[in-house]
Amino acid sequence: MAEVIFDHVTRIYPGNDTPSVDDLNLDIKDGEFLVLVGPSGCGKSTTLRMLAGLEEVNKGRILIGGTDVTTMQPKDRDIAMVFQNYALYPHMTVADNMGFALKIAGTPKDEIRKRVEKAAEILDLTEFLDRKPKALSGGQRQRVAMGRAIVREPKVFLMDEPLSNLDAKLRVQTRTQIAALQRQLGVTTLYVTHDQTEALTMGDRIAVIKLGILQQVGAPTELYDRPANVFVAGFIGSPSMNINTHPVVNGKAQIGEDTLELPKDAVAKLTPEDKNEIVVGFRPEDATLAGPDEANAFSLKVMNVEDLGSDGYIYGNIITDEASANSAHDAMMSDQNKLTTIRVSPRALPNVGDVVKIKVNPAKMHLFSPSTELRLN
Repeated sequence: MAEVIFDHVTRIYPGNDTPSVDDLNLDIKDGEFLVLVGPSGCGKSTTLRMLAGLEEVNKGRILIGGTDVTTMQPKDRDIAMVFQNYALYPHMTVADNMGFALKIAGTPKDEIRKRVEKAAEILDLTEFLDRKPKALSGGQRQRVAMGRAIVREPKVFLMDEPLSNLDAKLRVQTRTQIAALQRQLGVTTLYVTHDQTEALTMGDRIAVIKLGILQQVGAPTELYDRPANVFVAGFIGSPSMNINTHPVVNGKAQIGEDTLELPKDAVAKLTPEDKNEIVVGFRPEDATLAGPDEANAFSLKVMNVEDLGSDGYIYGNIITDEASANSAHDAMMSDQNKLTTIRVSPRALPNVGDVVKIKVNPAKMHLFSPSTELRLN
């Protein structure tokens, strides 16, 4: 059994006042593939390095399989790491690279050969065993680095952005391989990435971290359908969720001259600190084009359209007053993220410059408090 537990773990780097990881409580079940995701500098690699024993834990403790490893040496923790850079020995063959850790540990030669061949078969590397790393592609080198971790047969795999050096197509391919491989081996895995597509497609569960603080942990669908706060809502999903703050008038969100009905229980949770405003979020696929006089819809000035063959995307500015209807120039200067994104059939794309009406599926609306940024509905 190799359940991993972070019990109120904090890491403060010397010379820093604020913790890089703050009071982290996280439980990775035996055999689970947990993805730790967040923007650059949020503390995810620090978390991984504390588990590996490469960073000191200032407060709290870490357990692997029920054993407290907080002060244990990295070599005694029975873990294997795969890094972003493959860190292979250039003068050794693939087989020697994969078996090197076992050789150092004094494992018999025939046992090493057996494990290396088994790992090579799983990773499709059998024909490359006698080659040097320089004769391999980036994807093959990354698989050798994976093989080096597999032959150790550790209790826990730690992977630190192992795909970020690969090109887009290879990344998708290797992503599928790693997820399938982990299920086949059943080894508890902590996988760190800033790429939320990787997180959604690979993990049994996802943990989202921001500025060293854990925001939410759950299955990919749970984070996608019920984000706990504004940060998770905006971070998970591609294209990202549309999130805007609107005044609340008579229990409805006021959007320019239009209103959007809000569930009563969500409005009831607003406090004086929210100043009669509400944060409304919706995903591009949860909105549709509406008729010009339809109720419960709002106006959008189209700034850009994309026809991807299977999907069409409209990017536009929500018209909240006269000024924004005319501020086309400013919006074009900003990036797509500042614009509202709607997914439609590519055969129904309006023209740039049109004003269209947008209707949001009320069951798929995400409502948050402006003051706490926490979910209301």
